[in-house]
Amino acid sequence: MTTVRVGIVGGGLMGRELAAAIGRWPALSDHPVAPRLEAVCDTSADALAWFERIATVRTLTDDRRRLLEDPQLDVLYLAVPHHLHEQLYLDAIAAGKDFLGEKPFGIGLAAARRIVAALRERPRVFARCSSEMPYFPGAQLAYEQIRSGALGEPIEAGHAFLHSSDLDRAKPINWKRQARYCGEIGVMGDLGMHVMHLPLRLGWRPRSVYAVLQDIVTERPGPGGEAVRCDTWDNASLHVDAGGFPLALETKRIAPGETNTWRLRALGMEGGVEFSTASPKAVHRFAVRDGRQVWERLETGSQSAFATVTGPIFEFGFSDAILQMWAAFLAEREGALGDRLGCVTPEEALSAHELWDAALRSARSGAAEAVG
Repeated sequence: MTTVRVGIVGGGLMGRELAAAIGRWPALSDHPVAPRLEAVCDTSADALAWFERIATVRTLTDDRRRLLEDPQLDVLYLAVPHHLHEQLYLDAIAAGKDFLGEKPFGIGLAAARRIVAALRERPRVFARCSSEMPYFPGAQLAYEQIRSGALGEPIEAGHAFLHSSDLDRAKPINWKRQARYCGEIGVMGDLGMHVMHLPLRLGWRPRSVYAVLQDIVTERPGPGGEAVRCDTWDNASLHVDAGGFPLALETKRIAPGETNTWRLRALGMEGGVEFSTASPKAVHRFAVRDGRQVWERLETGSQSAFATVTGPIFEFGFSDAILQMWAAFLAEREGALGDRLGCVTPEEALSAHELWDAALRSARSGAAEAVG
């Protein structure tokens, strides 16, 4: 088993999730890599203080150069706001550090192009983009059904990632609600990779897109209670030509009744499949039997791509998905992924940016726009 020494730049919510995942690593039944968290960088002293509970952490700093220049660190997790992606990712590439970067891999298309160009020049740097939701067992089952060709000729597909966190107009402003930090693409940058990972991996390449973008809450309370401009897109509904069939993509921060719902539905001439994290143990499958149309419910358990010690009858959750995503990232880096689903590649992240850029053009023109 290979020990991989990990550093985190950005000790917020997702940085803590990685620390927890590494702590649960023994739950994986058989994995070729053993990660060890050794260093954390954040500009917040409070954020760094949380990691003092991790016995293996030897470096806590507000200077990212200490991690980039540390020869004992093998892999970095870069979990910072979108406007910081480009420079940090380029610095990691220049330092020869393998990394998992948070989505969307740059604040916009131009930044993503520069990051990917730098990676092409340094092919020995192993880099991937974060996307954990497809590692739910039900999502894996749905993905395999589609990938196998069991659905036959595609008729239509829909994919969505839905939040309701911004339904509260009194929620204070933060960086994800300001374009200078989150990017002009708004919610598409924040949530879009979650609905692009599987379509791109399945070969569903967008040709054109008609976009309906909504800026619903235009002001939010600032630190002192004053009104601050909230200038990002809250909701995005994209109608995509995916090469001969329609693909509906939704990313929404204001979706009443939804907390953190990822769902996928695909229909073909030979069958269909549907999964939603709102019902994490159920996959629905469509078929025609004896001349009758049938939707059947399949029960899935806790087991995903990488087997765990958890009993298969139990429910799978977000923390489990984080564990599975990191298992996939480190296995692929080790050359041991096999036929499992890998994390988003830099080229796929760039393709997603091309779609979002076309969606911005569509919102301005009021017409469908070519992608790429």
